[in-house]
Amino acid sequence: MKVILVGKNHSTTRSLTVGTWSVVLLSLCLFGVPAVFGGYWLWQASQLAPERELLSNGSREAWQQELQRQKGEIEKVQREAREKVAALTLRMAELQARLVRLDALGERLTNIAKLDKGEFDFSHAPAVGGPESNSMGDAYQTPEFIEAINGLTAQIEDREQQLEILDALLAKRKVEKDIFLAGRPVAKGWMSSRYGRRTDPFNGKIAWHNGVDFAGKMGSPIISVAAGVITWAGERSGYGKLVEINHGEGFSTRYAHNSEIKVKVGDVVKKGHQIAAMGSSGRSTGPHVHFEVYKNGRAVDPASYINRTHR
Repeated sequence: MKVILVGKNHSTTRSLTVGTWSVVLLSLCLFGVPAVFGGYWLWQASQLAPERELLSNGSREAWQQELQRQKGEIEKVQREAREKVAALTLRMAELQARLVRLDALGERLTNIAKLDKGEFDFSHAPAVGGPESNSMGDAYQTPEFIEAINGLTAQIEDREQQLEILDALLAKRKVEKDIFLAGRPVAKGWMSSRYGRRTDPFNGKIAWHNGVDFAGKMGSPIISVAAGVITWAGERSGYGKLVEINHGEGFSTRYAHNSEIKVKVGDVVKKGHQIAAMGSSGRSTGPHVHFEVYKNGRAVDPASYINRTHR
């Protein structure tokens, strides 16, 4: 193949002789390479078209749905968090109110019990102590809000512990006061005969009187001078209708000549409880109560207990 090259001003020319293989190679370069690249591009376009369609339709909807789901979960978590915070706030308010009531009750009981100043101070936690421990505590630090609730709970437990001790102390004092033998066996009446030697009202002889007599109105209340258990409630020779009470610690009392008995054996009575009605049963000259006090099985003068002051 012969190729003629012409200069710019057409004054000169040059001819080249090109072989058959050179022509083939040049044709491939001019036409084959663009064709190959064009075909490859068309193939890539055909492969990417469905993916572009998927991205533009299904994938976008899927992403939108996923975003909506995550948004809903976030809103749910936020709502639950707000509800928990509200519940914790309410719990904290309840604990604070409970603590105030406990403190007020503790101060009131302390005043009623007439305890020594400083024996129970409800503004401070009970004194505690102990040797230092070598064990390490937990490294986790709870939120301040939770710490506040835990602190209030601990304070309430401290106050409850103090109140339990105070309640036990008051109960002990009440029991001691109830079993403390003191006072008269009648609400109204006057002492008509004392303990000791006297002239017997029936035979005129000198005799020993084991108790004291309180005269009064027929049927007036006869009351227990201390808490105890009824050990006798019925007729007894010389006593008429008799009530006997065991008060513990070796003490017992007797109430004789009653017109009516209002208790039975085994009953537990408190101090001031009506146990009978005044009468003149048995060896008696008129309405009165014969009152005896026994200590460790031996009769003692009731006067020392009648005039006894409370603890």
